[in-house]
Amino acid sequence: MRASDTDRENVVRLLRDAHGDGRITLDEHGERVDRAYAARTLGDLAQLTLDLLPADEQPIRLDAGPLSALFGTVRRDGRWVVPARFPVAAVFGTLEIDLREALLQRRHVVVRASVLGGRLRLVVPEGVRVEFTGRSIMGSQVLRMRQPEGPDAPLIEVRGTVVLGSVGARTPKRRRRPRLRRGEAG
Repeated sequence: MRASDTDRENVVRLLRDAHGDGRITLDEHGERVDRAYAARTLGDLAQLTLDLLPADEQPIRLDAGPLSALFGTVRRDGRWVVPARFPVAAVFGTLEIDLREALLQRRHVVVRASVLGGRLRLVVPEGVRVEFTGRSIMGSQVLRMRQPEGPDAPLIEVRGTVVLGSVGARTPKRRRRPRLRRGEAG
């Protein structure tokens, strides 16, 4: 996927901090900044910071591997690329996937879910549809969101099997701005 100016600036900011902390030299900083501004894809940018932060703190994450929560809670959020087919598992644990800042590789993403006694929670931005097309055995699906109208909306399809667990999707409520009362000046 193509990198945006915001993606490049996030990587350059991280490189500046790494140089300030002494994790990279001035020459290495200059070389990496040049490569960041010349980067065309997210993959090019992701390579520049792999040795500076743990995987879960990277400014851009491209890992398409399976995501699983076994007897605990695992959360994926921030800026990351969602592959077209994304395998997930929650076995007596909770898996939270926040897609508000994520980049969808395709307009139709299939989440291959295996849930056994656990929970899969999706947080999606407005304008994204979520459908559950899998099988459920003594499990539940809760979609707390306003589904967008029309066939153009991106689709997150959750396929798989839910046994004694749950799959949920929600769109966070918009923050309401405080209203001025009569007689108050702004």
